[in-house]
Amino acid sequence: MSTREGSWASSEAVRASMKSNKNRDTKPELALRRAVHALGLRYRVATRPISALRRTADLVFPRIRVAVFLDGCFWHGCPRHHTVAKTNASFWAEKVRRNRERDQETDRLLADAGWSVVRVWEHEDPSEAAQRVREIVERLRAGQQTGDEK
Repeated sequence: MSTREGSWASSEAVRASMKSNKNRDTKPELALRRAVHALGLRYRVATRPISALRRTADLVFPRIRVAVFLDGCFWHGCPRHHTVAKTNASFWAEKVRRNRERDQETDRLLADAGWSVVRVWEHEDPSEAAQRVREIVERLRAGQQTGDEK
């Protein structure tokens, strides 16, 4: 089979596989959400921290301005687990480079707007990541109660 003209996919099978990838409610994301919820924290799911900014965080704590992003090892270039694509390698290398660049820009834009950003790799233990989230959330909530900013 041939791919559609101008497609990024190296074959129709690759195209179908990539199109079927979920953009939310993945297994690592559900595990993180369960772990954070088990700690008694409540959050919004798949929400833009800043409505005018086309960036969606996986977990959002709007009152205290915390945005949690769960990054896939392949898609975001994990230093431990990222693998180089064998087919269409230059396309995927550029895609990952742009993703990392956008992640950095997102972190900067949210920080400039007073948000705290938590980045979690998909390979991280969900319970440990949830503890990191809880520490930040509790610190910021305590700061709100005392009137401190961050």
